[in-house]
Amino acid sequence: MQDLDLNLIPYLVAMEDARNVSRAAERLGVSQPRVSTALGRLREYFGDPLFVRTSRGMEPTPRALALIPAARDALIRIEKGMLAAQEFDPATSTHTFSIALSDVGEIVFLPRLLQLFAERAPHANLRSVSVPPGQVERGLESGDIDLAIGYFPDLGGNNFFQQRLFTHRFICLMRSNHPLAGTTMTVEQFLSLGHAVVRAEGRSQEVLEHYLEKKRLRRRAVLETPHFMSLPFILTRTDLIATVPHAIGFAYVSEHASITIVEPPLPLPRFDLKQHWHRKYHNAPRGEWLRSVVSELFNDALDEWPK
Repeated sequence: MQDLDLNLIPYLVAMEDARNVSRAAERLGVSQPRVSTALGRLREYFGDPLFVRTSRGMEPTPRALALIPAARDALIRIEKGMLAAQEFDPATSTHTFSIALSDVGEIVFLPRLLQLFAERAPHANLRSVSVPPGQVERGLESGDIDLAIGYFPDLGGNNFFQQRLFTHRFICLMRSNHPLAGTTMTVEQFLSLGHAVVRAEGRSQEVLEHYLEKKRLRRRAVLETPHFMSLPFILTRTDLIATVPHAIGFAYVSEHASITIVEPPLPLPRFDLKQHWHRKYHNAPRGEWLRSVVSELFNDALDEWPK
């Protein structure tokens, strides 16, 4: 015996409920001939007329009466299963959300995200991943990464969605007792001073480097490092300055009294921080929830870092 075409099950249930081919077609939103064809296939498969015409309409045979409870139960299970697959309850979820972030991004985004998770998704977890740009794209496509937040200029094209959150800028850091602390730095001073230059995996520093290159401005990179974390300790004990995204600058100054902020003497470019996701997961309830809380927390109106 061939396998039963499961697409026929709704026709069996509709015939039981309507006891009439025309009314069954109305219930299903299909034509009357289509119901008649489906009923014919069901009769052939089960070797039974299933429904016979009587003075009271189309009455089910004993074989049909035996089949219908299982058919109705199957439809209910399918409907519940499909609805469950579309639902996401943050209060009970134990999912681990993976977010691509730079180290600067962790400072900007993770503290407030963790606070919100503790309130609304207490059993869920967060994983921050830092990978090369090409791997971010592949991770979003495969679902290994739920969201990329920050400055990711390569995530374009038709396969990715993006939403701007807010705009950040660059500031200069130096030790609090630096000879230029509290003064208005000139372009000449900026270029003559020794610089601690961060070459991190995060892409925001590229904006600064491209600007200086375009303006043909050359500074002296006394130190090149892939890490932001060591900057406060290095600047405290040297006359070096560092030009960094303003969020990390203000974060460091709030924690380290030994360093201070000086505005750069150049109209350095600003850059937009965005959240990015793959179109394959655009309608996934879990992803929709995560994106909604990110946009709720991080926007121009609620940007906690001084402009």
